[in-house]
Amino acid sequence: MGFFRIRTTVDERPGRLASLTAALADKGGNIFGLSVQPDTDGTVDEFVTEIPASPEAVREALEAAGGRRVRIVPATAHELTDEPTRTLLLSARLRSASWRLPEILGELLRADDARWVYGAATARPGDRNEGETPELPDPTLLVVPVAPRRSIRLRRAGLPFTLTEAARAAAMVRLAQPPAEPSAAEGPVRLADGAEVQVKPLTPLYREALRDLHERCSPETRRFRYFTSNPNLPPRMLDRLCDRARGQSLVAGHDGQVVALASLLFTADPGIAEIALLVEDRWQGRGLGGTLARMLLTQARDLGFAEVRVTLLFDNMRLRRLLSSLGASLTHTEDPGVMEGRIAVGVMATASPS
Repeated sequence: MGFFRIRTTVDERPGRLASLTAALADKGGNIFGLSVQPDTDGTVDEFVTEIPASPEAVREALEAAGGRRVRIVPATAHELTDEPTRTLLLSARLRSASWRLPEILGELLRADDARWVYGAATARPGDRNEGETPELPDPTLLVVPVAPRRSIRLRRAGLPFTLTEAARAAAMVRLAQPPAEPSAAEGPVRLADGAEVQVKPLTPLYREALRDLHERCSPETRRFRYFTSNPNLPPRMLDRLCDRARGQSLVAGHDGQVVALASLLFTADPGIAEIALLVEDRWQGRGLGGTLARMLLTQARDLGFAEVRVTLLFDNMRLRRLLSSLGASLTHTEDPGVMEGRIAVGVMATASPS
C-alpha cells in the first residue's frame, strides 16, 4: 500500500472522470485528492491516492478506462495538505520575502528545480528565429516571465506541466510584483494610425447601437463572427452578452457609433473561457481587434482562467494572423471548415506588453 500522484489526459467527454475513478476503485484505490485541469489536447485529471496495486496495473486500468499519457509518481502524506490552504500559505511567505520567488514557485508546482534565467535564456521552448528548425516543446520545462529578459525556469521530471499550472505560476509572480496601473478595460484607446476610440463595458443601453453595427457590417464579416450572415442580433444573444455572470463584453465607439464588439464568454469547462470579436469593416486592419483581444486576455488572466479559446472559420485569415501574433496554437476540428485557437493565458498575459 502506497501513496501515489496519478495524472492522465482524457478526451473532453461526459463520463470520463467517472470511468477513471471506477478503474481506481476496482484496484482498491482510496482517493484523497482530485483536480481537473485543462490542457492543450484534452483534460488532465490528477489523483492523490493510496492504492495497493502496482503502478503498472493501475496504468493499464486507467488506459483501458480512456486515459492517455498516464503518469504515476510516488507521493507523501505531506501532499495531502489542502491545496488552497497550501497556496495561501505560500502566498503569505512570498509577501514577506519576495526574493524567494523561485523557491516558492518550485514549492507551488512541486518542481525538481527552480532558478532565475536571464537574457536569451528566457525564451520559451519552441521559440525560434526565422529560418531555424523548430524545436518540440519540452513539457517538463516551464519558463515563467517575471520582467523583460528575466524569468524563472522550472523543471519537473516526473510530471509534465499543464496550462493550469502555468496560470497558477503567473498569478503567484504577479503577487510578488509592485502594483500595476489599472488595466484599460474602459476609456480612450489610440490606435497606430492616430484614430481614437472609446472602450466601455457592454450594457443594454447599446442595444440600438449594436443593431446598427450589425447592419453596417458586410455579410462576410458577420459570417466570420457568427458562422452565418444574418444581419440581426437576436435579443436573447444581447441579453447573454450583457449578463456578467456568463461573461464580459466590451464595445468600442467612435463619433457616436459602436464600431466593434469584443466578448469574453465563460464556459462549462474548468479554467477555460472563449473570445469572440466583431469589428466593422472600415475599422479592420487598424489594430482595433488586437487591442480589444489583449484587453480580454488581461481580464481572463485576472479572473483566473488558464486558457482562452477561439472558434473560427478556416478562411478567416485576418483572425488567424491575429491569433498567431498572440501566441495561440491553431488546430483543425472535426469540421474541415472550422479551426480552434488556444491561448495559455497565464504565460501569454504576463509576457505581453501592456
